[in-house]
Amino acid sequence: SGDSPPASCDGISKTAEKLIGPMALGEAAGEADRRGVPAGACPPSVHDMGMGNTAKGLWTMERMERLGRYVLLQAEGVFPLGADTLDLSRFATVRRGFRVCDLGCGSGALGLLLLEREEKLELTGVEVEPAAAELARRNLALNGLCGQVLTGDLRDRALLPSGYFDLVVSNPPWFREGGGHSGGPARCEERCSMEQLCAAAGRLVKNGGRAALIHRPERLPELFVQLRAASLEPKRMRLVQHSPDAPPSAVLVEAVRQGRPGLEVLPVLLRTERVK
Repeated sequence: SGDSPPASCDGISKTAEKLIGPMALGEAAGEADRRGVPAGACPPSVHDMGMGNTAKGLWTMERMERLGRYVLLQAEGVFPLGADTLDLSRFATVRRGFRVCDLGCGSGALGLLLLEREEKLELTGVEVEPAAAELARRNLALNGLCGQVLTGDLRDRALLPSGYFDLVVSNPPWFREGGGHSGGPARCEERCSMEQLCAAAGRLVKNGGRAALIHRPERLPELFVQLRAASLEPKRMRLVQHSPDAPPSAVLVEAVRQGRPGLEVLPVLLRTERVK
């Protein structure tokens, strides 16, 4: 089902959050060679760190992570892969042949994780930051994958055709602008509000298509209001907790465009169970 993680995810190394670990660039380069990626696609390094060129011509630190059978290049200054992206990739309903759009795709990690579950996807990413968008394109090329990443604002109605996608996914900014929370622009609604995100998702997904995202539990009432305003009916929900006695830290929601009322509340996801 769309709620099940790919079998190969069990072998992923652990991060600082005990989820994913760094891979030496020499090994990544070998993986790229096996996939037919041109020489030089991997940044040179002695260990797992290298130097890469951003869209503005500035040098930045880079490293590789393994995502099942794929590899992910991450760069300083681009929002890093975290547990929320992993949770969303395992929660969203994905089926063979789906046209998938990732709004605010960053480095493209969520797209790679969805492709790990189902190879036959038509993947499109939208990212407003040029450096992050370029990194997402490099990650597709590094793994020999097809797909497109558009550098642009998801609020731009001319960027993509309406009603085209089977699934829209997003790990959006969680906090209102000026709300006092940390995380920088990637975590605060400085450029795109919840209302604008839901409106874009509702516009891009076809009737009967799905929109899946992860957000903060305290914003759930507002999220449901904005989803419904965009003709997206919440159909599946799952709270995320770090331990049985901890309050939820995130909520996963999937909505269907023009769907009938009726919400399935799934068992709580305990991250302590997932990383064992």
